Amino acid sequence: MQKPQGHTDIKQKGWVEIIPSSIRPYIYLTRLDRPIGAWLLLLPGWWAILLAEGMDEWKALTLFAIGALIMRSAGCIVNDLWDRDLDKQVERTKSRPLANGDLSFKQAFICLMILLSLGFVILLQFNSLTILLGFISIAFIVAYPLMKRITWWPQAFLGLTFNLGALMGWSAVTGELSWQAWTLYASGFFWTLGYDTIYAMQDRNDDMMIGIKSSARFLTEYYKGPINIPLYGFYIMHFTLLIGAIFSMIEPSWTALLIIVPLGHLIWQVRTLDISNPKNSLQRFKSNQYYGLMVCMIIILWDMITL
Repeated sequence: MQKPQGHTDIKQKGWVEIIPSSIRPYIYLTRLDRPIGAWLLLLPGWWAILLAEGMDEWKALTLFAIGALIMRSAGCIVNDLWDRDLDKQVERTKSRPLANGDLSFKQAFICLMILLSLGFVILLQFNSLTILLGFISIAFIVAYPLMKRITWWPQAFLGLTFNLGALMGWSAVTGELSWQAWTLYASGFFWTLGYDTIYAMQDRNDDMMIGIKSSARFLTEYYKGPINIPLYGFYIMHFTLLIGAIFSMIEPSWTALLIIVPLGHLIWQVRTLDISNPKNSLQRFKSNQYYGLMVCMIIILWDMITL
């Protein structure tokens, strides 16, 4: 494989370099070298499981972690199969295995089928409602790559897709979907809308040249106000819904002050965002892994303190 140059999401360093060269393209295809997407897919499900039943549901927490890794990898392949021609025209993505010819369509499709089969085995460990939601999620995963071609808000569709884990997590441990589950889902929607708009800032110039739409382009080309205002709005909606769901399940006390920590992190993301610097946008996007884990820790601590 030729060494990629410039701003790229293929980083040829670290543990991937010790993997046999014949396997390495599959690592890049499934983004196993960059697990941030798996974390962002997993965390809403963990929030739901922890809030509904706490740490006692260790089996569900473990299965969701495995399932998130599998399904995020599958989703990346679906995305690259749809976008292999577009990816060749974008600086960040032109070195991906399908775009640069390291893997064929057939090889990627076989890998996808294997991952979906493994995901199905994981899904069968849960109740019928969760299985139904899992099948619904497949339709969202397949449709998502098309959204950037037809709407300025593909990030909103990603929010609907990535946060189905909140509904699945809740149903997996309770067998139903209460209003708290839907509130977590809505909360995650706005969280994704915020962090994926930040992520899309990296590709604005390339996207403009090839006609790809995004919320980042819309907010920088058509919205006339400061970019931080809508981003703060997305995160405020997310956080308000999140604490509404949490406080409905766990009686707030002095420990509610802990919520300031993740809130401060969201504020930091927006205040320090530099949309002219792709590395800055990527770093703020990736930091949402730590934000989501902070929320998990707060739910666990509140649950322990209020026992």
